[in-house]
Amino acid sequence: MAFLAVIVLLLVRSCCTLAVEEPSGDDAALPYNKVQNSAETTYGYVTCAFAVLLYGSYFVPMKRIETGDGMFFQWICASGIWFVGLVVDTLFHPSKAHPAAMLGGALWATGHVSAVPVVKFIGLGLGILLWGSSALLIGWASSRFGWFGLHPEEVSKPLLNYCGAGLCPLSAIIFFFVKSDGHQRTSTEFMPLLIDDRRLDPDSISPSDSWVDTISPKSKRVFGCILAVFSGVLYGSAFVPVFYMKLHATNNSSMFIGSSQNEIDYCFAHYSGIFLTSTVYFLAYCAVMKNRPRIYPRAILPGFSSGLMWGLATYSWLMANYYLGAVITFPITNAGYSLVAALWGSVVFKEVKGIGNLLLFALATCVVLAGSFLTAYSKI
Repeated sequence: MAFLAVIVLLLVRSCCTLAVEEPSGDDAALPYNKVQNSAETTYGYVTCAFAVLLYGSYFVPMKRIETGDGMFFQWICASGIWFVGLVVDTLFHPSKAHPAAMLGGALWATGHVSAVPVVKFIGLGLGILLWGSSALLIGWASSRFGWFGLHPEEVSKPLLNYCGAGLCPLSAIIFFFVKSDGHQRTSTEFMPLLIDDRRLDPDSISPSDSWVDTISPKSKRVFGCILAVFSGVLYGSAFVPVFYMKLHATNNSSMFIGSSQNEIDYCFAHYSGIFLTSTVYFLAYCAVMKNRPRIYPRAILPGFSSGLMWGLATYSWLMANYYLGAVITFPITNAGYSLVAALWGSVVFKEVKGIGNLLLFALATCVVLAGSFLTAYSKI
């Protein structure tokens, strides 16, 4: 909690700085509409470091908590994310974004529904590394080739750029052969509420069982890797609607004319899209379960804490973008949080065991880090 308090104080300071800065004269002609002085550079790297730590750790609170199929947990997590957006937007940055920014939140929430089982299937470290590398790849491809209506981005060193991007799918292939143990034993104190009446039905499954718990270990690894890549693709596409609106903000024939050029203005709409979509998914889940959803009380505070961490991480990342530029922060953040998650999974939770698995895990981690930094260097 003390760590989160420090991050909140830093974000308050940064938000206040952004609120009073008005570029003018020669400053407005500089990249990112600001003068890069030492204080701004310091803010940028500090907020980037916070984003790395929080993104890589935001699933840690739920690691030892039973979440079942994850539907209840993801809804609580989305509530924490929306709470962060509401507080920050109300206090510092009244939203000026187009409601279409909520589409990106819907994409993220869809990926998050898949991400919770991933942690149970293949572990925290391997799961985040896989979806981090796939998110980096889809983010690179959309900007490099102009997918989804964006302008293609030219780089000064195309060969390094393609090599860096190619290392990401290579790392994913290596990760697939790493055997990890993400299983969490379930005790009776973690059994869900609101389904006890099923015990009266002899043909019903056990109250503590969900589809996450009933598939075989081999199937868990396959499904976990597939879901991790799927989540990564959606995570990597989540901010595409924002970039699209910024790109078409000066087009008189576009419905997004006059949209803000500051990504932070879109955060609350993005977070609202996450919460709205997660709520729709949870209500649909309740309907499918015949109003007997699996509710895990012990997942409430960890889930809300995870949401707070992700919400603060995104604000930290966008702050770093403002001060340093996305060309620097995007590869560092993706590689950094993957490394943090790998350390949590392999060192703290002992998900990867055996010399062979550890060596494969280390090799794949080095490959994704090398790919991230080659991609960043090719643009400089």
